[in-house]
Amino acid sequence: MAKSRLRGSETPLMRQWREIKSQHRDSLVFFRVGDFYEMFCDDAEEGSRLLGLTLTTRNNGAAGRVPLAGIPAKALDEYLARLVKLGRRVAICEQIEEASSGKKIVRRKVVETVTPGTVLSKRLLEAKRNNYVAALAAADASPAGDASSSRDASSSRDGSSSRDALPVGVAAIDVSTGEMSVLASTLGELDEVLARFEPREVLVSESGRSLPPSGFAATVRPDWLFAPQTARDELVRRYRVQSLDGFGFESGDGLLVQAAGALVAYVEEIRPGMSKNLWTPRVLRRGSTMTLDSMTRRNLELVEPLRPGEGDASLLSVLDATKTPMGARLLRSQLLAPLVDAGAIRRRLAGVGELVDQPAVRADLRDALGRIRDVERLATRIGAGRGSPRDVLALGLSARQLPRLAQAGEQLESDALRGLLDGLDALTGVEALVTNAISEDAPATMTEGGVIRSGFNPEVDELRAARDGAQEFIAGLQTRERENTGIASLRVGFNKLFGYYLEVTRPNLHRVPQYFIRKQTLTGAERFFTPELKEWEEKVFGAEDRIAQLEQSLFEGVRKELARAVPRMQETARRVAELDVTAALAEVAEAQGYVRPEVTTEFAFDVTACRHPVVETMMPREDFIPNDLRLDQDGRVAILTGPNMAGKSTVLRQTGLVQIMAQMGSFVPADRARLAVCDRVFTRVGASDSLARGQSTFMVEMNETASIIHGATERSLVLLDEIGRGTSTYDGVSIAWAVTEHLHERVGAKTVFATHYHELAQLGDLLPCVKNLNVAVRESGDEIVFLRRLEEGGADRSYGIQVARLAGFPTGLIARARELLAELEGARSAGGVGLGRGGGAPKSSGHDQYSLFGAEQVSAEHISAEHLSAEHVSAEHPMAEHVSAEHPVAEHPVVERLRSMDLDRMTPLEALSALHSLREMTK
Repeated sequence: MAKSRLRGSETPLMRQWREIKSQHRDSLVFFRVGDFYEMFCDDAEEGSRLLGLTLTTRNNGAAGRVPLAGIPAKALDEYLARLVKLGRRVAICEQIEEASSGKKIVRRKVVETVTPGTVLSKRLLEAKRNNYVAALAAADASPAGDASSSRDASSSRDGSSSRDALPVGVAAIDVSTGEMSVLASTLGELDEVLARFEPREVLVSESGRSLPPSGFAATVRPDWLFAPQTARDELVRRYRVQSLDGFGFESGDGLLVQAAGALVAYVEEIRPGMSKNLWTPRVLRRGSTMTLDSMTRRNLELVEPLRPGEGDASLLSVLDATKTPMGARLLRSQLLAPLVDAGAIRRRLAGVGELVDQPAVRADLRDALGRIRDVERLATRIGAGRGSPRDVLALGLSARQLPRLAQAGEQLESDALRGLLDGLDALTGVEALVTNAISEDAPATMTEGGVIRSGFNPEVDELRAARDGAQEFIAGLQTRERENTGIASLRVGFNKLFGYYLEVTRPNLHRVPQYFIRKQTLTGAERFFTPELKEWEEKVFGAEDRIAQLEQSLFEGVRKELARAVPRMQETARRVAELDVTAALAEVAEAQGYVRPEVTTEFAFDVTACRHPVVETMMPREDFIPNDLRLDQDGRVAILTGPNMAGKSTVLRQTGLVQIMAQMGSFVPADRARLAVCDRVFTRVGASDSLARGQSTFMVEMNETASIIHGATERSLVLLDEIGRGTSTYDGVSIAWAVTEHLHERVGAKTVFATHYHELAQLGDLLPCVKNLNVAVRESGDEIVFLRRLEEGGADRSYGIQVARLAGFPTGLIARARELLAELEGARSAGGVGLGRGGGAPKSSGHDQYSLFGAEQVSAEHISAEHLSAEHVSAEHPMAEHVSAEHPVAEHPVVERLRSMDLDRMTPLEALSALHSLREMTK
C-alpha cells in the first residue's frame, strides 16, 4: 500500500518508465530522453558498472531521487556492442511523437529488443563468424540437485554418469543469415555440440535452467513455449505445411521439434517478421560430421590461439583466404565440423584439386568473388525491412558478378564444382531492379536524399528539376542584388535553422533597400530576405519535402520487391560461399605446398614429410624440419620421448591438424598422406586449472583423460601429452602406464603419447602394437642441438638442466642442479636416495633417472606379478616365461652380471667393454 502511494507521487516520466520496465524485466531499458538514452534505478547502477558511466540521480517528485546513468543517442551502437559482448539484453525505448508545449509527457514505446543472439546491425556482428542463438529441450530437464536428478546422477558401469545420457534436442538459428539447424545430443555431449555453433545466447525452459554447460549464458522462457504440441504448431504455422516429415524430422525427433519450435517463436517475439526469412530446418544426424570437444579445439588452436593476442596463430588464420564474408563463416563452420564420410570428403578434395590444377580459372573466380558483398546478411536485412540504400546497392553490385562466376566455371568438371555452378541463380531480376532504381552514389541513409536514380520515376525527376532551377535562381540572386544595391560584399547564404538569406556587413547597412526584410542580427553583419527570395525558398523546400516523401515510398517499394527474392538470394549466397571456400583452400594449398591426401576407410595414418601448418608460416620454410609418421594395426600406439623443447608437442599437434584438415576437405602440409577417416580426434596437451569449478591442474588433466578413455573408439585418433605429471612420480607413471595399456588393449585407437616418463618405453617390448619414437638431439659438451627429427627407439634423457640454462637460469643455480643430479644418480645406483647439504629429498617429478617402480626396486627380482602381469607381456619377450601370478620374476643373467660388477672401481675402458659384453648377452 505504501509502495503504491509512493509510486503515485512519482513524476509522469518515471511512471512511464516503470510501466515499460515491467514489460522488460530481464533487459536494460535504454529510455530516450531528448538526445540521450537514460537508465534508471537498478538499470542505472548495472549500466554504470558495465559501461563505466557516471552514476548520478534524477528528481522523482515526492518519491525522492532515483539513480540515473545515460549515454548520448549518437553513441548507441558503440554501447550496444559492449553490452552484447557481455551477454546482456537491451530494450530500446524511443519517443514516438514530437514534444510540444501542451503535453506533459511524450508517448514512448520499445521499438527493438537487442539480445546477443538476435542482433542484426552490421556494427554488432562479426563479419567472419556466425551469430547463433540456440535452444535446448530435454525430456527430463529437472535442475541438478532435486530428487530425480540425484537418481540420474548415479554412476554407470563404465564410470560415466547416467545423467550424461539424458537426451537433449538442440536447435540453432543465425538470425542474421536465416540459417537453421537441429540435431540430437545428450547432456554429456552438450558442451561439444554447442561449441560447433558457438551460440551467443542459449534458450531454455524454466524447468531446464541447469541444461546449458558452463560458459553459455541462459535465456529462460516459459515451459509452455517448449510444449510438444505448441512447438509443432509453431513450425507448421511458420512454414505453412501440414507435416514436418518433409524437413527430415522422424518419429523419434520430438525433442528436436520442441527446441526448434520454441526457438522460432522466440525469434518472432524478439524480431517480429524475421521468422519468414528463416531457412527450412536442416536436420543434422549423428555420424555425418566429427564432433570436436573443447580440449581438441583449444589444444590444436583450430580457430583461436592458446595465448590471447596471437591473432594469426590458429589453423583458421592460415586457411582463411576467402574473399567473401559468407565464405569465411562457412570455412569456420567446416573446420569445426569435419566430415566423417569418405565419399563426401573425396568429393570436396576433388573440387579443391581441380582449382589447384587450373590456376587461371581460380584467379578469375576469386576476382569475381572479391567483388561480392555479404549477400546472406544483406538478404536478411532487406527481407526484414531494415536494409539501407547502400545495402540494396551492394546487393545489386554483387548480383552483377554472378554471371562472371558461371562463365569462369564453364571449364570445370568436378562434381563438387559443377553442382555449385550449374544451378547458380544469377539473380538477374534483382540486379536489373537495383540498377534501374538506386543511384550509384546512394547515401547511407534516406534522410540524406539522392537515393532514387534519375529516370526511374518521372515525378521525382520533375521535382528535382524544379528544385534545381530554384536553387540556380537563388544562386544568381547574389549577382543581381549586388548590381541593384551597389554592395559588392553582399552574399547569399543558407543554414538549416534560418534557410536562405542575404548578408550585408555593418559598414554597408546604409545602402540596404527598403524591400530587404531583416531576418537575423550578427556581430558584424545583418541578414535579410526579400519576398522574391522567400518565394523561391518555398519552392526549394516544397520540392525537397515532396522528393523525400516520394523517395521514401519508392525505396520501400523496391525493398519489398527484393524481399520476395530472399529465398533465392539465400540459396545463391550458400553456393557462392561453398565456391569461395573451395577456391580459398586451393589457393592456400598451392601457396603453402600442400598435397591432396588419400582418404581411406582402412586404419592407417601414413604421412611423409609432415609439417605443422601454423608453425611453418611463422618461420622460413627451410627452417621447419618435416617428419614421417605411420600408425597401423601393428604399430597403432607410439610412445614419443625426447627432451624438452625438442618438438614433441609440435609433432602431436601437426598429427591432429593434418587429420582434421583432410576430413574438412583441405589439402595437407606433407609430401604424401594416406589417412583413414577418424570418427573423433582427441587431444590432451598442456596444463591448466579451473578455479571457477574448484579443480586443480591435475584434476582437469584427469577429467580430460577420462573423457578420452570413455569417448574414444578404434576409429579415433588420440594425442596425449604428459599424463600424470601433476602428482607423485609413482602415481603419475602408474596412471600413464595404465592409460596406455587401456588404449592398446581395450580401445584400439591410433595413439601418439608424448611423455618424459621414459619408463613407458618398456611398453614397446611388452605390448605387441606399441612402438617407440623419439625426437633426436645431439650433445656437444654442455651444449645440445635440437634436430627436430623423429627417430625409432626411445630417449633416455630429458636434458632438463640444459633447457633451464637456455632459459636464462643463473650459473650458480645450474651448477647446484648438476651437483644434485649427480648425487641422485649416485644414490640410485647405491640403492637409496640422499642429498648433500642436509639431505632434503626433493619432490618426485618423474625424472628419467627413476625406473617405473622407484629407485629401490630397479632389479628384476623385485618386479612382482602385481606390477607386470602375464597378459601384458608378449610371448616373444625374453622375460615372458618368468612372469607368474604368484611368484617373483626369476633373475635374468644380465642382471646377475650387473650385480657382480664393482662400478666404482671400473675404468671408462673397462665399463665400455662390460657394456659391450652385456649387449652380446642380450642377443
